[in-house]
This record gives sequence, structure tokens and C-alpha cells, in this order.
Amino acid sequence: MASVWVPVDDMDRARAFYRDTLGLSEQKTTEDWSEFDANGLMIGLNAREGTGHSHGGAVITFQPEGDIEAEVAELKGKGVEFSGGISDHPWGRIAPFKDSEGNDLQFYAPPS
Repeated sequence: MASVWVPVDDMDRARAFYRDTLGLSEQKTTEDWSEFDANGLMIGLNAREGTGHSHGGAVITFQPEGDIEAEVAELKGKGVEFSGGISDHPWGRIAPFKDSEGNDLQFYAPPS
């Protein structure tokens, strides 16, 4: 996979979330498009054209380098709300949250 495009309502707010809250490196930005490097995966923020916010679609999953609890605590400290906390499954652990535009994101940790 080379990239994921994420629809956004407010480009400045979305850029701040991906850059300042998630700590991703911003690579390129225009009024309608911004690119962020997520450990080799390009996340493209694509400005909506008055279509309104639609729910559903892809979920971007980040795998923390360290402890999932520490990553959740760090983002909570930046005001991110997690819907349901960390859940445990036979295939790993997840902690779902949303970006500033309402798109679904999550942390994933493989089983130990």
C-alpha cells in the first residue's frame, strides 16, 4: 500500500491534528491537499467539495512502536477521545478514536 486519502472538512484543523496531535511529518500542502508520512505510508488529506461528511469507509490503523497504553494516554492528554478504550482480541488489541474531521482511526498492537 502506498497511500490513503482521507476526506476533510477543514484543512487547517485536519493538518493540525495529523501534524501536532499525531506527530506525523507533513510533506506537502496546498489549499485542497496535504500529505503526511506515516512511517512510509502517505496519508493524503483531501478537501471536500461541499459534499458534506459521510460516515464509514477506511479505518487508518497505527501500530505504536511502544506500549499501546502509553500512546492512548499521550493522545488523551492532547484532547483525543477514545470510544471504548483498549479492547483485547485473540488477534491483538485495538484502541479506536477519530481524527478532527470524524474519520475513524485506531491503534493496533499484535498479540504478545
